[in-house]
Amino acid sequence: MARKLLWTPSYERIKNSNIQKYIEFLNVNYQLSLANAQELYQLSINDSALFWKSLWEFTKVKSSQQYSSVLTGDKIRDAVWFQNARLNFAENLLRFNNDNTAIIFKTENIEPISISYKELHQKVAALASALKKAGLKENDRVAAFITNSPEAIIGMLATSSIGAIWSSCSPDFGAQGVLDRFEQIKPKVLFAVNGYSYNGKKYPSNKIISKIIESIPEIEKIVLIEAIEETEDITHTKLIKYDDFIDSSASKIEFAQLPFDHPLYIMYSSGTTGKPKCIVHGAGGTLLQHLKELVLHTNLKEKDVITYFTTCGWMMWNWLVSSLAVGATIYLYDGSPSYPNLSTLFKAIETHKINIFGTSPKFLSACEARRVKPREKFNLESLQTILSTGAPLSEQNFEYVYREIKEDIQLASISGGTDIISCFLLGNPLLPVYSGELQCRGLGMRVESYDESNQPQINKVGELVCTAPFPSRPIYFWNDDNGQKYKNAYFEYSESFWQHGDYIEINERGGAIIHGRSDATLNSGGVRIGTAEIYSALETLPEIEDSIVVGRKVKNDTKIILFVLLANKLSLTVQLIAQIKSTLKETRSPRHVPHEIHQVNDIPRTISGKKVELAVTKIIHGEKISNKDALANPDSLKQYEAFI
Repeated sequence: MARKLLWTPSYERIKNSNIQKYIEFLNVNYQLSLANAQELYQLSINDSALFWKSLWEFTKVKSSQQYSSVLTGDKIRDAVWFQNARLNFAENLLRFNNDNTAIIFKTENIEPISISYKELHQKVAALASALKKAGLKENDRVAAFITNSPEAIIGMLATSSIGAIWSSCSPDFGAQGVLDRFEQIKPKVLFAVNGYSYNGKKYPSNKIISKIIESIPEIEKIVLIEAIEETEDITHTKLIKYDDFIDSSASKIEFAQLPFDHPLYIMYSSGTTGKPKCIVHGAGGTLLQHLKELVLHTNLKEKDVITYFTTCGWMMWNWLVSSLAVGATIYLYDGSPSYPNLSTLFKAIETHKINIFGTSPKFLSACEARRVKPREKFNLESLQTILSTGAPLSEQNFEYVYREIKEDIQLASISGGTDIISCFLLGNPLLPVYSGELQCRGLGMRVESYDESNQPQINKVGELVCTAPFPSRPIYFWNDDNGQKYKNAYFEYSESFWQHGDYIEINERGGAIIHGRSDATLNSGGVRIGTAEIYSALETLPEIEDSIVVGRKVKNDTKIILFVLLANKLSLTVQLIAQIKSTLKETRSPRHVPHEIHQVNDIPRTISGKKVELAVTKIIHGEKISNKDALANPDSLKQYEAFI
């Protein structure tokens, strides 16, 4: 199917891009003759060691000891990267120490505050010193139950400067959701907010904090951050307020020099069908991948302003924070993106001259459904790039952006995940944007669409696999001594490639389309159908605000069951059912037409905004969901029990 061309970068934009300068850097320093993005990608996967070595040099990674080899081994799990190098993640993010703005922080109904790089250094020094005095050392865990605030960034930088391991989740997690994560890693120090504001309301979290204190005796110190007023005080011998904890007399940060794969972050799988897996990421791999994606793929430059609407429970927070290594300004927003209305973030773009705006398909769909037209109301001249992730971006989402937000803009649908703390597919400033397509595979990421015989294919839907080592693979899983959980997660079928769990189609241009999760793929009548194919067709119908589609097993076949959330208090009529079926039949195929269509009042999603097809599938088969606290709206699951 031909895809509509929506945007082509200008000559000036290409010439001034970081990635073009990187191509010139390679040609001069490595005596190459690369001419375009496609040739650069081929080099990056054909000579992986050269690519990552040159990226280290181009982005000026700070290290106290040089590596003896770039890459040893050809297996993703066992490959050794940058052997003998010594560095510190926080030192690389704090390489700038000037009066430029590092962070702008905004919450609902509170005026923004700004922190310079010089002030950020001082704040990290004060907290790092306090953590050391509290007995924190290398490999200890620091957990944070925290809002998307400067304290989260300061806490992470102070923790990693010492060589301890940072792990965070957002305060909208329920008590069990927090415990399912933090009980596994047994932190020594806990940062906790006393509450948060969302959609104009305050939500105290004192009861959850008390539950954490009771349940995890290994916590030696709880540092309380007062994010909201008028909450009952918590009293406990382990608890101290943030301002009383920090060591204001400290002025210098001592950066522990550590191996490339020293543990930096513990991240978590979604946990919608069981206890979350604890995914440990290394400092060097995270740093290099983020620098590659921010500098080359996103074209982030010093003094640019970047934002991503995220919480501290989603990997996009970790990704965003790495922007400090470029010298850019991070705009943090904590609250609802639709409070008091859906113009909130577009107003921020105008006010703070944001250059790179990160969002989700859900937000863009909501803006279109409510007829938000930002280009008519706001000056978006500064805006150069829009990023979107969390789910596949539909053709309708693409066309809404170019019609109602801005014509001259790079819209990059990006896809990867917590598992790699980065992307397999994302944007490229040198390439055009086609409707419904991710622009390219990530540099250095040998990504393929595999058929059922494990052979790469073009213009056909297959399993997303990565067939060569990359430095941001997890270094291990926590509490997985024999590595079996790690193996089962990504290498169940073969040790020779990483199986990510998505269905993907790669075209002859190198662009890609994500067709949904392969573990949620519908196999009806022997034909594999990606759920994203159904969602994208339904988004053309204004009557449907949201939807979720699952498969019900019936004997040796699967029946497609569609649940729809309708707009404007509409009811599911015989006429609308017929329209839904005809739309899917005409724009997709007769195989895509659901066997049943039901109306619901909510669509279950994870806290990061992903639809949870697997949870709904389990419910309609009469199975129990053991971990509802991983959801943003766990009560929504109750209604699906009527369809067992």
